[in-house]
Amino acid sequence: MDAADDPATLSQRLRTLPSVERLVAQVEQGAAGIHRSLLVAFAREVLDDARAQLRSGTLTAVSDDDLAAGVRTLAARRLRPTLVRAVNASGVILHTNLGRAPLSEAAQRAVATTAAGYSTLEMDLATGRRGSRHHHVDTLLTRLCGAEAAFAVNNNAAAVLLALAALAPNREVIVSRGELVEIGGSFRLPEIMAASGARLVEVGTTNRTYGHDYDAAVTSDTALLLKVHRSNFEVAGFVQEVPLQELVGIGRRRRLPVMMDLGSGCLVDLNTHGLPHEPTVQEAIQTGCDVVTFSGDKLLGGPQAGILAGAAEVIDRIKAHPIARAVRMDKLGYAALGATLRQYLDPDRVWTDIPVLAMLTRPEEAVRLDAERLAARMTQEARTANRRPDEHETSWRFDVVPTHAEPGGGSLPGVTVPSFAVAIAGPMKPDDLDRRLRSHEPPIIGRIADDRYLLDARTLLPGDDETIVAALMAAAHGR
Repeated sequence: MDAADDPATLSQRLRTLPSVERLVAQVEQGAAGIHRSLLVAFAREVLDDARAQLRSGTLTAVSDDDLAAGVRTLAARRLRPTLVRAVNASGVILHTNLGRAPLSEAAQRAVATTAAGYSTLEMDLATGRRGSRHHHVDTLLTRLCGAEAAFAVNNNAAAVLLALAALAPNREVIVSRGELVEIGGSFRLPEIMAASGARLVEVGTTNRTYGHDYDAAVTSDTALLLKVHRSNFEVAGFVQEVPLQELVGIGRRRRLPVMMDLGSGCLVDLNTHGLPHEPTVQEAIQTGCDVVTFSGDKLLGGPQAGILAGAAEVIDRIKAHPIARAVRMDKLGYAALGATLRQYLDPDRVWTDIPVLAMLTRPEEAVRLDAERLAARMTQEARTANRRPDEHETSWRFDVVPTHAEPGGGSLPGVTVPSFAVAIAGPMKPDDLDRRLRSHEPPIIGRIADDRYLLDARTLLPGDDETIVAALMAAAHGR
């Protein structure tokens, strides 16, 4: 009979395991800062695992030191921060999983300054009394958007929800079937509308909607005409949609407010830098649209925010709704958004100062040079490591290859930007290398294409090269 199958032997081995209290006492000596209740939970988990392995025969003996080391390892893994800085080498500029827009240096400084102590979030320094947090950005927004009034909430879905709740409670909102979009995280416009208390009225078809469709659907219970920019998908072929200018005309004639959800929210003309034209907030406001909603962390290039701009009477109604308080921004969001908006006051520098705009418009040749520098640096580091007596030959190759980056984040659907990437080939399979680099601190996020692991240079930020080289060397040598 195998020892693992012998009940007496198994019982003896199980009895050698320390108690939870004894194991915790051993670990506590070098675990300052970890609450005892957590150590108890981790110790129980390690002991349960040890018992299971002893019963299965995969483990025949384990020392108290090994168990204590297991508790420390488990504690380090479970208590490690999960929201950490990452290197985006994926080629997706507004990568939703990586937090979308990286903040500009000015926005980073503003957040750090505001976070370091008290701030004048709701203090009117002129009177010494309580003021409004909205004034930190509303003047900037009205100036940049050309609107009568504006204010910000914590994201664009909240902006849409709030506007619908304030303008059309228990009443009808007319929208084209072709604009019933689903945004990230499976949130759909009809569901947001239902949550707001408004009633959806669909007009037209998926691919073709006309002005007379809106006109025919208006009833005495209609409260709002809504248009949604398809910022995260395209409809091509036999299509027809009602331009915002025409919809505003229908709204004026029927005495109904018109709302436009622009989604990605662009404040500059991308066409001036060789990209397809994206409808701007200013263009929407100029049509006479009563309220325009858009994101702060997409093409605007700032923090997560939902911005509402438009006619003062309409914006005041929205701002006064009780939901406005539930979806308001905090002081760090205001600090970052205010700093980002101030950079738009200089129309020339905004293209280089806002990281998202800089990545979208960086010349192709400059990206190629960045990729070549990164490839050369990795090649040199690999050669240096291979000359060490304790290192084996790894035969890594780093080739610069043309590729295409994407705006991402539900912006500019179908648009790609020429780019260059470093293709890594070596003794490690692409999937294994990807896993190793993602486990680095900070993690490196590349992509796999055509069975090659790629690091796209267009989405790299200053200083990322050093991090990538260190991560690659650690991955190559199993560290």
